[in-house]
Amino acid sequence: MDKRKLIDRAKKEGRTALTEAEAKQVLSIYGIPVVKESVVFRPEDAVQKARQYGFPVVLKGLGSKLTHKTERGLVRLNLKNSRDILTAAKAIARSAGEDLEGFLVQPMIKGRREFVAGLFCDQHFGPIVMFGLGGIFTEALGDVVFRVAPLNEVEAGLMIDELHSSKLLSAFRGESAAWREDLVRTIVGLSRLAEELTDITEVDINPLVIGADGRVTAVDALIIIGDRPVGTATNLHIEPAELKNIFYPSSMALIGASPQIGKWGNLLLSNVLAGGYKGEFYLVNQKGQDISGRKVYKTVMEIPGKVDIGIVTIPAAHVPALIPEFKAKGIRYMLLISAGFSELGGEGRQSEVDLVKAAREAGITILGPNTMGICNPHVNLYCTGTTCWPKAGSVSLVSQSGNLGIQLMNFAEAEGIGIRAFCGSGNEAMITIEDYISTFAADELTKTVVLYIESIKDGRRFFSATRQVSRIKPVVVLKGGRTAAGSRAAASHTGALASNVRIFNAACKQAGVVLADQPMDLLDLSAAFSSLPLPRGKRVAIMTLGGGWGVVATDLCVELGLEVPHLTKDVIARIDEILPPYWSRENPVDMVGEFDTSMPKKILEALIAWDQCDAVIHLGIVGRTNTVVRLLDAARASGQDIPQSAYDEGQKLYEQAEKDFFACSAKLMEKYGKPIMGVFLDDVKSRTVTEIPDSPYKGISFLTPERAVKTLSSMVNYNSWLKKENVPES
Repeated sequence: MDKRKLIDRAKKEGRTALTEAEAKQVLSIYGIPVVKESVVFRPEDAVQKARQYGFPVVLKGLGSKLTHKTERGLVRLNLKNSRDILTAAKAIARSAGEDLEGFLVQPMIKGRREFVAGLFCDQHFGPIVMFGLGGIFTEALGDVVFRVAPLNEVEAGLMIDELHSSKLLSAFRGESAAWREDLVRTIVGLSRLAEELTDITEVDINPLVIGADGRVTAVDALIIIGDRPVGTATNLHIEPAELKNIFYPSSMALIGASPQIGKWGNLLLSNVLAGGYKGEFYLVNQKGQDISGRKVYKTVMEIPGKVDIGIVTIPAAHVPALIPEFKAKGIRYMLLISAGFSELGGEGRQSEVDLVKAAREAGITILGPNTMGICNPHVNLYCTGTTCWPKAGSVSLVSQSGNLGIQLMNFAEAEGIGIRAFCGSGNEAMITIEDYISTFAADELTKTVVLYIESIKDGRRFFSATRQVSRIKPVVVLKGGRTAAGSRAAASHTGALASNVRIFNAACKQAGVVLADQPMDLLDLSAAFSSLPLPRGKRVAIMTLGGGWGVVATDLCVELGLEVPHLTKDVIARIDEILPPYWSRENPVDMVGEFDTSMPKKILEALIAWDQCDAVIHLGIVGRTNTVVRLLDAARASGQDIPQSAYDEGQKLYEQAEKDFFACSAKLMEKYGKPIMGVFLDDVKSRTVTEIPDSPYKGISFLTPERAVKTLSSMVNYNSWLKKENVPES
């Protein structure tokens, strides 16, 4: 029967599921290998079919209400003769009762390896295809992977390889490797089904048995029909040009300006003016009393000039009254700092809905509410709640947590990471994370997009937007609310439920998003992506001032999927001319504690030029100045006569050597197009980013080997995604 007729008949009968036999008919249409089987209505007919198939066989109860047959004892395996079938049929009939509509007879498929494949519909991302370890281990071990539909053969192959238990699909204990093309066809078939049959909400194929010969067979299947969940996205899209205007205001008005130190109306006043904002900045307070010699207007209508953005800090209850004033004054944008809306739930949520409706009708775009503010260092705009002035750069940062965002900004300032723009997106009543992504995709000054996300309103748009942006620039994401407790915290904080993190992570991975595990990862990745060329492969050369550090770095590389290849004869011969004869002649290259300041540059060039190296990590080469100073301190403390000139000359020598090494690194990166990153010896005062004059690249060094290796691994994975997507090298 036609797949459409099968589903329509089931719906007409008021059913929410297809029978197992019907489910397999549908799956077979999509190229999924299903077990040969027959539907019979009498035990005697089951015996006849079993003889045709050959014993042993499987007998199952069949019925539109029998969706969980195993739990009800309706599946009997390995029936070896007619008597077994008749006995099993009677037992099934007793257990099924009036729900029994017939029997399903199948050959007994033998296989020690069982997997699961399926489809379900997520409220944020829509149809999701799943593949994993099946049988009794499906829920116990949770070894499953997900992808957003639609997906192609390449993506299906990646799903298979991602499983922790993927080795079971290779030749295993005398059994042949699984037929990979059948597995790929099953996964892609589910994706096609999801697109074409939109009234199917769930598919479960468990088990998907791998026979001793490697043949793949779906021996059990369930298909649920009904209405797919509808996403909660109600926001209208904000055009990139419209949103970009908010970061380039020629005039602003602060509604709720205050002379009281510590209040939002004073914090913003202080930071905007002290940050060097060049546009007109008007103060508004209903009392009308001047603040620090600056005129204060009682209403926005009193302001003599044009106003691009109104910054609002007054209590939430008074905000709606501003809408008609903004409209009359021609203020098109509201930066709503005030809290007290949907993050409170209940009445607060309704107040936010009503405010948005009024703003839309008035032609006003609201950023927030409950936002920490915005920042654009390129025009000296520092309109945030804390005193933080990072330098202008190429990293655009959007955070759904204002406090976390400001903390990251402070770290960025301390580490020398340049910021293109920052926004605490707040409750995202009108402007959502997807709008920011689209805006920064089109922004030429943005080289890396960094996001802290607790929830998303439109999963499909988030997926398509990040996938599009990832093709031209990295998108780095830290997801908050990854645990059950974290999700509850996110809901109370932002007023929106966080999506399932496994689905979120799968969507991000599929879209080329670089996922961060911790807040500091965001900065490390920002620094690297904005300062270094992408590695073309995963082969790493390591140079180190001490052997143990090299061992640790090597272990980290291997654990994170990188390779540390053996040195070839030509590279060994070249380094033989640089290092003493007792060096290890292996990768990592141990510099055996040599402090000759010219030696690291020579070794670095030998490694970066090596055709079996895609990136170089150096350990202990930079950050040595502090070590030298402390060494001289110890010598002086021991009673030795150390003149001040020795301090000055030693410090000057190593500071210059470090500058020369970074300059050398930049030239080598330009020449060979390979990233070079390092780990400080012990100079914790040094910045992660070191500017290199007249170079498109920068010096990047971290405090620990794990931060360097983790960052490089993420860069390698991102480049692998670009290759999979056939994105040309820039």
